[in-house]
Amino acid sequence: MLKLDLDQNLVQRARAAAGRITGGFQWLFDGYSSYTIERTVLRLMGIDGAQEGGRPLPNVIIDHLSSQKAMRKGAAVWVANAMLARNFSAQEVAEAVASGELDLTALPMAPADKIYTCLNDLAAKMLDHIKAQAQKRSTMFDRYGARRTPAIYVIVATGNIYEDVTQAKAAAHSGADIIAVIRSTAQSLLDYVPYGATTVGFGGTYATQENFRIMRKALDEVSEELGRYISLTNYASGLCMPEIAAMGAMERLDLMLNDAMYGILFRDINPKRTLLDQYFARMINAYAGIEIQTGEDNYLTTSDAIEKAYTVTASQLLNESFALLSGVKPAKMGLGHAYEINPEIENSFSYELAHAMLTRELFPEAPVKYMPPTKFASGNIFKTHLMDAMFNFVGQLTGQGVQLLGMMTEAIHTPHLVDRSLAIENAQYIFTAVKDLAENLELRPDSFINRRANSVLQEATEFLERVADEGLFQAMALGEFAEIRRPENGGKGLDGVFERDQDYYNPFMDRIKEELGL
Repeated sequence: MLKLDLDQNLVQRARAAAGRITGGFQWLFDGYSSYTIERTVLRLMGIDGAQEGGRPLPNVIIDHLSSQKAMRKGAAVWVANAMLARNFSAQEVAEAVASGELDLTALPMAPADKIYTCLNDLAAKMLDHIKAQAQKRSTMFDRYGARRTPAIYVIVATGNIYEDVTQAKAAAHSGADIIAVIRSTAQSLLDYVPYGATTVGFGGTYATQENFRIMRKALDEVSEELGRYISLTNYASGLCMPEIAAMGAMERLDLMLNDAMYGILFRDINPKRTLLDQYFARMINAYAGIEIQTGEDNYLTTSDAIEKAYTVTASQLLNESFALLSGVKPAKMGLGHAYEINPEIENSFSYELAHAMLTRELFPEAPVKYMPPTKFASGNIFKTHLMDAMFNFVGQLTGQGVQLLGMMTEAIHTPHLVDRSLAIENAQYIFTAVKDLAENLELRPDSFINRRANSVLQEATEFLERVADEGLFQAMALGEFAEIRRPENGGKGLDGVFERDQDYYNPFMDRIKEELGL
């Protein structure tokens, strides 16, 4: 059986260091909240819609409370108090605030027990709905069969949700298992979630609850036609990370891109804001049975894949540790990595095999997400197609969980339907041809692949231990991740982080923690 001979002492040291790093943020998770978390709570209470100019009602309420310097109790308390005072639904409260008819802070406060009862009833109702969606997913997998490994994952990115549906159905008919709707460029930097179905986007389609609903319905229809469940993924990241996670939970998305540090490093979002938001977003994902997908592949877009391979492993271990704090089980951790080694380097394939095996063996239960060669793709579509075939070979040989297919024309234009079909055909051919090959191979203990994997693991371990000593925020400020400097109090969104009062209340976080055993 193809297997590495990893130094288990290094494995234990690396995980212990990652745990020290992530465990050092309990002060942040227990003592602070963010405007996004509060908007998420409002959405989970049943508030939706937007003003005529497009400003979402959850944002309207947070703006109102912020202007009154009343955020520290949490938005839920003020809305529940108004519900009791006016005999309104949460939606009616939001509409009254938006119209200027209601000042939430001007109402006398009801007894705390009545406010908590109101909120706990709302939390139970929404969480029952999310639980039912998770059960429906399980029922459909029972009916149609488990997802194949590696699962074939393809993207749609037209900007128009209705055109995305057409392309998604075509991809499913060609053999795709997972459809990823790529989010419109820079949506991660919007501090609100657009409302309704959208037909215009830039480099992708806006993530909205209505767009989620439209695509989920379409994929359920094609699942019925094909007799296999087609999974849906989108992005729970950026300044609206937990909000989008909540919408995905409500509409039964199956996977969500949700990295603990991606927004900090690659979108310059404030570190405190990002870590707070991922903590709650991942709780929602865990409760909904949604598989998270992390973004370690992005490190290799800015760093050399051989020289900085250890940063990928280190980030995977941190993402794992942060996810465990939020209740995500290993079987739902789609930890990321990528085939981004320069193909002109001698033995590049052996390097990549070592890296892929290291990821697979460090996280044996995880449906790890494997990304295709893109940095060295070019106008030579035949070479790119061949690189994608080698990527598919490694994916099947090492048992990756999710194979995000490369497209031979992606360095030239947004791939057409036929390009996607050829990519799926490439993967299916390779997966079939080498299906059981790993059972017939083994590595010498002193082989280059074993030595390389242990070398990367040692570098990752020493790096994590250094970060544990100096602190994650300090390491980011020094540019030790992806060679990008991100100071603790810099970046976008810090003004949306606030310290909680002693009587702060988030009924959804408390209930989810209790049910997940956190």
